[in-house]
Amino acid sequence: MTRIELETAGSVWKLLVAEGDVVVEGQTLFILEVMKMEVPYEAPHSGTVAAVSISEGDTVAEDDLAMEIRS
Repeated sequence: MTRIELETAGSVWKLLVAEGDVVVEGQTLFILEVMKMEVPYEAPHSGTVAAVSISEGDTVAEDDLAMEIRS
């Protein structure tokens, strides 16, 4: 299980996957808005989204858990 943790604080602008979705390495999972800039987060490897801990509009902090991907 791979944990996707946030590298910076911001707000969740767009959530592009849901629990149970199959993703491929490099696919954009969600986009954060950080200081008026869009910061995409990509899948580090292919797998299935096991859990999503964020929602669009959430204010998040550095190191928060965003989601988990199962290989």
